[in-house]
Amino acid sequence: MTTLLEVSGVSVSFDGFKAINNLSFQVAERELRAVIGPNGAGKTTFMDIITGKTRPDQGHVRYGDKGASLLSMSESRIAQAGVGRKFQRPTVFEDQSVADNLMMALKRDRGPFAVLFFRPSAADRARVEELADEIGLTPALHRKAGELSHGQKQWLEIGMLLAQEPRLLLVDEPAAGMTPAEREHTTDLLKEAARTRAVVVVEHDMEFVRRLECKVTVLHEGSVLAEGSIDHVTRNEKVIEVYLGR
Repeated sequence: MTTLLEVSGVSVSFDGFKAINNLSFQVAERELRAVIGPNGAGKTTFMDIITGKTRPDQGHVRYGDKGASLLSMSESRIAQAGVGRKFQRPTVFEDQSVADNLMMALKRDRGPFAVLFFRPSAADRARVEELADEIGLTPALHRKAGELSHGQKQWLEIGMLLAQEPRLLLVDEPAAGMTPAEREHTTDLLKEAARTRAVVVVEHDMEFVRRLECKVTVLHEGSVLAEGSIDHVTRNEKVIEVYLGR
């Protein structure tokens, strides 16, 4: 499998605390990967580095077919290059309909004139319907986003990211606050998304991670403690000691 993202020898300190410590990590094209670990393991900082929010003190982050350095790009340039990130709390336009939220997110020219004179084409409308179907919100297309349940807002935000056609999707704790049925749908949604792009899911909920049926990376004190299937990592003595045994 071709490597899409390669993090090598990355370290970053905040006021003397090493949040990320010589971290090396790889994600392949069209791979679904879960990242777990105790609080303070560096999971959020790791995502901040990939998206350009935090600059590491040392190391390399290479992305794409040509291995371009993400460290030399701005946050907006990284997003344009195809890295999408979903934060824990959903951020949708509550007063707009589900259809409008998806329409606004579609990948297209963002220049001032293009935005000012934008008129959705038949292809744009078809893509919105396709996305709504993919995230399971077709019945809610004309409802205001503010009326959706917490889980539905999460799906809408995932749909808005998919609308931008990212090659790498970073998703932060998608299962938090969801009902069992919503969590099941979220699992299906992420698995489906990973058929056409790489998806990295940071999650606390071990049952949710198990359902993803993917490779798991365990972070501890800013570096990789273990990697492999969920059964492999949950049997690892060090993982039990620092994370599961608490």
